[in-house]
Amino acid sequence: MSYINVLIHAVWGTKSRFPYLTPIIKNKVINHIKENATSKNIFIDSINGDKDHLHCLISMNTELSISKLLQLIKGESSIWINNESLTKSKFGWADEYFVESISPSDIEKLRRYIQNQEEHHKK
Repeated sequence: MSYINVLIHAVWGTKSRFPYLTPIIKNKVINHIKENATSKNIFIDSINGDKDHLHCLISMNTELSISKLLQLIKGESSIWINNESLTKSKFGWADEYFVESISPSDIEKLRRYIQNQEEHHKK
């Protein structure tokens, strides 16, 4: 059996950085992303963001490339947001994203950073 231990920090924003993610919408989207990820055998360690973007700490699995993993998370959640009519206008994520690998020694620091996004963006 193959085994990998690769954690990534992924960040993606809304199309044109529009502030769709009000606190209520953001919480619904985050909960849905977690549920959807679990159903697809994707382990999300931490997820949070601000009005126009999300940060996510994800444990890679042996079956998915980074681009496929983000497609499953971003694409499916975009469809779900529109089907649920969570926003007044058509919702979309930006095409681009940022991903970096995370050293095990930096996991706790990154978890705190992700969980404190609202405070971070008040500055």
